Formats: sequence, structure tokens, C-alpha cells
Amino acid sequence: MNFSSAFFNSSIPLLNEGIKLTVTISVFSLIFGMLIGFISCIMSISKIRILKFISGTYIWIIRGTPMLVQALIIHLAMPQFIQTFNPAFRIEPYTSGLITLSLNAGAYLSEIFRGGITAVPKGQSEAARSLGMSKTKTMLRVILPQAIKISIPSMVNQFIITIKDTSILSVIGLAEIANRAKQYVGSTYNYFATYVLVAIYYLVVISILMVVSRWLEKKLSYEHKDRS
Repeated sequence: MNFSSAFFNSSIPLLNEGIKLTVTISVFSLIFGMLIGFISCIMSISKIRILKFISGTYIWIIRGTPMLVQALIIHLAMPQFIQTFNPAFRIEPYTSGLITLSLNAGAYLSEIFRGGITAVPKGQSEAARSLGMSKTKTMLRVILPQAIKISIPSMVNQFIITIKDTSILSVIGLAEIANRAKQYVGSTYNYFATYVLVAIYYLVVISILMVVSRWLEKKLSYEHKDRS
């Protein structure tokens, strides 16, 4: 329970490295997750059955299994399978962690995007089509810009969830902040002070994102009122 200056001097540099990795991998996984989610969303609203099936199966598997199990499969099980064909195959914790977070975020973002698209009034697409716009142009120029605005607050919330989910990846050796804290208490046994400090790190980062999310919600709601 020691919050001495020596504790801060020794723990903060280590935890700073961990929080940098936590935020970095969260940002990249959200970027890849948005791409995966958008593709999955388009497949889910497609009239082609096989595309709808693939998207639905992907979302079902990701949402129906714990992320811890997904991380273990990607980091341990899949490499073991691939090594039967290529014994030299290896995967780093950062890579497997990024894949896990991206696939996980992508499944939820797919549903967020689909909800945003369905929230756009049908009259918008009908009006665009009556002006001679194709389905593709209607989607790109009319539906998607509005759907993205609708989805932004939920996307920020998903970013918050992704940041917290990085702590799960400490089980595969990813050197994020929870893993760094585990390393530190392994040598100092100062559990209380270390994990309280880790909680403060998370609270600061996530509180900033919550403020951004609320600001975006208010801004978008004001824009909607001004237009109406």
C-alpha cells in the first residue's frame, strides 16, 4: 500500500509504456475494425444470400464467444495448426492482439453501421433515386454520410470498450498497461498502490473519451434540431 515517491518513480515509466501501447493498439484496431465492420455491414444488407450468411456467421461467432477465448485461439491454437504445414510460423502478441481486437470491434461496428443505415429515413433514398441516382451513388452520397453521423457516438463508445478490452490480452503476453502492472507487482508485491494507479490511468483516458462522446451527441442533436 506504499504510495511513496520511490513507488511513483519506478512504476510510472513502466505504466506509461503500457498505456501508450494500450491506446495505440486500440486506435489501430478501431481503424481496422471500422473497415471490417463496414464490409460486414454491406454484406449483411446485401440481397446476395451467401454474403448475408458470411456476415451473419462472423457476427454470431464473435458476439457469441468471449474475447479471451478468441485471443487464445488466434495466438495459440491457430499458430499450432499452421505449424503442421509451416513449422517456422510464429505470431507476436501484438499482431495476435491487434487481430483479436479488430475482429471483435468489427462485429459490433457492423451492427452499429447497420443501425445507422436503417435509421436514415427511406424517403431520402427514394428522393435520390427519383433524381436519377444509382443505388451505389445513393448509398455513397446520401445514405452513408447520414448513417456515419448517426453512428459516431456509438463508435466512440466502442472505442471505450476496446480500450478496456485490451486488458484481457495480457493473457497472451501483450505488454499493455495491465501486463506492465503485473510485471511490476511481481517484483515489488505492491498490489494495492499499483492497481489503484492502473485504474486511475484507465479512468483518465476513458473519461476523456466519454466527454468527447457526450459532446458529439449534443452537437449532432443540435444539428438535427436546426435542420428540423
